[in-house]
Amino acid sequence: MIDATVLVIDDDDDILLSARLFLKQHFDHVVTCKSPKEINVLLSKNEVDIILLDMNYQKGASDGREGLYWLEHILSIDKDYVVILMTAYGNVELAVQAIKKGATDFILKPWENEKLFATLSAASRLRQSNKKVKKLEKIHSSLQKDINRQFENIVGSSEPIRQLQNTLIKVAPTDANVLILGENGTGKQVFAYELHRLSNRRNQIFMHVDLGSLNENLFESELFGYARGAFTDAKDDKPGRFEMAEGGTIFLDEIGNLSLPLQAKLLSVLQNRTVTRLGESKERKINVRLITATNMPLNEMVAKGTFRQDLLFRINTVELDLPGLARRGEDILLLAGHFLSSFGTKYHKGLLKLDAKAEDTLLKYHWPGNVRELQHVIERAVIMADGHEISPADLQLSPQKFGNSSPVQIDIPLEEMEKLMVQKAIDKHKGNISRAASDLGLTRAALYRRIEKFDL
Repeated sequence: MIDATVLVIDDDDDILLSARLFLKQHFDHVVTCKSPKEINVLLSKNEVDIILLDMNYQKGASDGREGLYWLEHILSIDKDYVVILMTAYGNVELAVQAIKKGATDFILKPWENEKLFATLSAASRLRQSNKKVKKLEKIHSSLQKDINRQFENIVGSSEPIRQLQNTLIKVAPTDANVLILGENGTGKQVFAYELHRLSNRRNQIFMHVDLGSLNENLFESELFGYARGAFTDAKDDKPGRFEMAEGGTIFLDEIGNLSLPLQAKLLSVLQNRTVTRLGESKERKINVRLITATNMPLNEMVAKGTFRQDLLFRINTVELDLPGLARRGEDILLLAGHFLSSFGTKYHKGLLKLDAKAEDTLLKYHWPGNVRELQHVIERAVIMADGHEISPADLQLSPQKFGNSSPVQIDIPLEEMEKLMVQKAIDKHKGNISRAASDLGLTRAALYRRIEKFDL
């Protein structure tokens, strides 16, 4: 039984009865109607997958103009509807015209049941494929919007950042391979996305692949894809990340973590600009812009024989060396202000600012975790702050751990932070759930769930 809804539209009762009796043996839901004027209502009430549409409705008509009209009408509602036209009058020219206007197929009445089933089965697969593509497009659009909001601009006005921005402007419009170097937390992904956003590929996908978290056994299947039956769980063909990034940018993060055998496989793909899915011999051309990043010393690794020199030459047409936050001290307060605004909105805290002592504390700290550490410190401070000013106590940076000392940052799990926030809001409003919920940006029901969850 195929999980699909078929709508059959024909002015002949016998045709509708015949179609219904046959199709309900094979499809989950079959809807029939005599007049195409009911289309709008039926489409609004049913999740229709396939539409079987007659070409002629007026007595004596055989030119198919009505069918073409209603075909266009259906596709104007949703261009992804799968419409199969049917007529008792065989006309090759009419069939060609129907396909050009967007029909999926064309069948003659009276039909052969086997042929009708084969046609509708293929149509169902097409519909499911279209729905998956549409869903992926929505997800991609949403992700891209999120990325745009997060990485719209590189925050900073220090000399190292100005130099990097000048380089970005020159390099971004090209398809040159870029290698981004820098310590953890310096913003390598931010710069990679900025390269994409300023490039001619900005309207295509930005594919981020964290090679550091990718299991070595899954490297080929994830990056290059696989064919059905290539291994035990390969139930369908699946494109890899390179294919999915077609026309856009692929960002390979933590490239220094690749073993030598995987480096060789990646080099082959980059040299030939083709990928071969696991279980296939067919080479597929790829058109992607490559950006890579690492916090590892690749030149030293080449000297030690742990990173291929030819791969390094391939990926670093241009190098961007990102400075640690300690080297761009004048950007600290700019970044802190940016994060305060962002997290103040996220946690419904309104306009927040740092007091003078908090500013001094941030400037004296040496930030081994770089921008990412500053981001986490500000997020936690926003969560913990009672008023609209952030104090040194809210920052939770140990005063004896500054200068050249090893930093200690109090790490509080997010769930524990959430519990503290809830408790503070309840205490602040002396048990008034409505006010506490409003302060937290939650509904009363959501706050009660958290009270029960944390046993408060």
